[in-house]
Amino acid sequence: MKFNWEGVMPAVTTKFNKDDTLDLGMFTINIEAQIKAGVHGIVLGGSLGEASTLTRDEKIILIKETVKIVNGKIPVIMTIAEQATSVAIEAVKDAEENGANGLMILPPMRYKSTDRETVAYFKTIAESTDLPIMIYNNPIDYKIEVTVDMFAELMELDNIEAVKESTRDIINIGRLRNRFGDDLKILTGVDPLALESLLIGADGWVAGLVCAFPKETVAIYELAKAGYVKEATVIYRWFLPLLELDISPQLVQNIKLAEVATGLGTENVRAPRLPLEGKERERVLKVISDGIKSRPKLPDYKNLIAVPTA
Repeated sequence: MKFNWEGVMPAVTTKFNKDDTLDLGMFTINIEAQIKAGVHGIVLGGSLGEASTLTRDEKIILIKETVKIVNGKIPVIMTIAEQATSVAIEAVKDAEENGANGLMILPPMRYKSTDRETVAYFKTIAESTDLPIMIYNNPIDYKIEVTVDMFAELMELDNIEAVKESTRDIINIGRLRNRFGDDLKILTGVDPLALESLLIGADGWVAGLVCAFPKETVAIYELAKAGYVKEATVIYRWFLPLLELDISPQLVQNIKLAEVATGLGTENVRAPRLPLEGKERERVLKVISDGIKSRPKLPDYKNLIAVPTA
């Protein structure tokens, strides 16, 4: 499948039963809700998907299941987050063989690689496949930044096409656009900076709270891109307290509680994660409850006529 790195792409959660097995029934319900809302791709096996706790076989099952559910309607992107280059290449082959349409690649896990090592890591993986690649740039969580100069080296390879921009330095979108124009697609990866990022030129949004609120997320994207900034801003301001649940070490537990509230998931997490408790659980539940009580009425965001530009 040839696709553009544009639009809303949920970084989906992995659903578990109480006995810690994959809950493919609830997983299907969620993916189908994403498709119905109009998302533009599905990202599997990220940090929100509890990838570090998944076995190789479980990742393969999730790829196969998602490919079956989407049935060619939208692309399936598999996350590659490994410690060794050779293991990452094996994961790429698994993704290829089981129908993934693209890859999101994180820098080396656990080891804080130098700039030279990071570039070599990404290039070696990219050279092992023809699948299109999005580099995940998140120095806040992974302590490794992919600089503009490093991207210049990486883009010597034709299949490195996009970046998930999560530096939280919104100026970086301008830096990347000024250097590479439209040759590098930019998708924001920080939920509480999403609208700002889209309005200054980001092509898409790899989203987290979309897992629980797919229609609202897609509505913001479509309104912003069609020029309805005021309308997008109204929804975005309502959404902001919820979006901030994504920038927390407990983002998985937070978002899974939101999925429970909207009927799109369970709160089952895999150890060492544990469900939230005490005052923090009360706080998160209140944010979710307040958001649902004031949930906005959405316009017909799938059939917008773009605002003419001068």
